[in-house]
Amino acid sequence: MKAHYKKHILEFKTPSGTSRGILKTKEAWFIVLENNGEFGVGECGMLRGLSIDDRPDFEQTLQWVCANIHLGEQHLYDALTEFPSIQMGLEIAFKSLAAPDPFQIYPSAFTKGEASIAINGLIWMGDKAFMSKQITTKLNEGFGCIKMKIGAINFDTELSLLKSIRQEFSASEIEIRVDANGAFDPKNALEKLKQLSDLDLHSIEQPIAVKKWDQMSYLCEKSPLDIALDEELIGVFSNQSKQALLQHIKPQYIILKPSFIGGFKGSDSWIELSQANNIQWWITSALESNVGLNAISQYTFTKNSTLPQGLGTGSLYTNNIASALQITKGTLCYNPTKKWNFNL
Repeated sequence: MKAHYKKHILEFKTPSGTSRGILKTKEAWFIVLENNGEFGVGECGMLRGLSIDDRPDFEQTLQWVCANIHLGEQHLYDALTEFPSIQMGLEIAFKSLAAPDPFQIYPSAFTKGEASIAINGLIWMGDKAFMSKQITTKLNEGFGCIKMKIGAINFDTELSLLKSIRQEFSASEIEIRVDANGAFDPKNALEKLKQLSDLDLHSIEQPIAVKKWDQMSYLCEKSPLDIALDEELIGVFSNQSKQALLQHIKPQYIILKPSFIGGFKGSDSWIELSQANNIQWWITSALESNVGLNAISQYTFTKNSTLPQGLGTGSLYTNNIASALQITKGTLCYNPTKKWNFNL
């Protein structure tokens, strides 16, 4: 078996704003396996500035993995605890190599084109006019759930925008999630959550910065708006540490980004622990290319979640990998008649 890696720079159609800054490009790293004329490909979805494995030796570690691919998937996975995106890239690549179709790693009604996955429409930060335009577009496209990034512009402006949506669309017509990416100050976060809760929102992701367990626990207990942990899960490796986090903070939801938490094995452990603690979850992508998004989507479908998932990011780029994924009426579908084109 041979292995090599490739790097591809994805370019955003529109610069996309979060509370951490403006995104214009995104690196995609691929592990490609070859064995007896067959090939498999997996994506390591490391995200600069956020992933725990955004570190100087990331590419060196990829080189080591490819040079030692003979050690096998499990041995390599176990050695890469501190590189969760590479763990996921390996998982996908080995599943891809073993599959009759390298892009159908979890065959199901989804990959047959017989079923779809409900997803949220993503609304990026910007001025009021820009955000309003995005919302109108998503509603016209048939989304029943939208997720708004907040925390980068004036809170009163964001609140006004949310109020204007609610005046036009009730909670039964459109479900709204908001994501603060840790932007709120713990001192006034509860007051902001109370104001947001008046708008019949579904939940808020990561209202305050990570590693403030006591403050986050207090908010989860007192907030009238349900809280979902997201970035908080990054860098929490052992089951003991995961259990400690969930039992201390007691969130209503956790959000699983497989690229950040050790791929599908890591996601499985979080799901098992969250269910044992009566905590709900959903899965989102981390701005991967269609290779990673496809694998995450197929895995997600097997979990039978009834919540809208965060898997609508494939259309963000001008130069994504041509794939069988498509969005129809607020759902993600797999069209098995469409051809993949992985020629980088």
